[in-house]
Amino acid sequence: MLRNPIQVRLEKFEPWQQITFMASLCERMYPNYAHYCEATGFAEPQTYRVILDSIWELLTVKNAKINFERQLEKLEEMIPELNDDSIYLTYPAIDACVALSTFLHGILDRDVLEDAMFKVSQLSVTTVAQLVEAQTGEEVTDENQKEIEVICEEWDVQWAIFRPLREAEERDIDLIKDLRQELRDENVSNIGLELQY
Repeated sequence: MLRNPIQVRLEKFEPWQQITFMASLCERMYPNYAHYCEATGFAEPQTYRVILDSIWELLTVKNAKINFERQLEKLEEMIPELNDDSIYLTYPAIDACVALSTFLHGILDRDVLEDAMFKVSQLSVTTVAQLVEAQTGEEVTDENQKEIEVICEEWDVQWAIFRPLREAEERDIDLIKDLRQELRDENVSNIGLELQY
């Protein structure tokens, strides 16, 4: 597990901040899943998109009614399986699905919401670390992570999402919408895959 001071700061978040933080990280992992689906024909990436959009809706639309148990069932059917023939993209695609699944469990059971947030944060950086390890053959550790540019960039992005959320006095719909739009406009995943619309 890679450590970063952000993990301590996240503990002070309100539920709406936790949900927005996780939605932002899943938004950045979505292109990994979409690329996997396009490369393999495994599933429709749109289903992931719809589930994630429903969470953004929960954050921004008053009295939004969403059946998250049903969304979780749909997601579980879309998680790729690893086998001997799996292409590398399978790993980040699985991470994206596990992150969204963990997130949905947190929404359904608010007692595990904070724990889910730490797991999603960790999953996002783990996806990056696994790519580095696959490319270089060297293990990414707590000790050497500061020397690896892409790991530092991942933590930087998490901090960039964290800061405006921390500064918000109360649930700020405009801030949430701006964050979502910014991530969609960038359209690049945590491992640098760009989504072509």
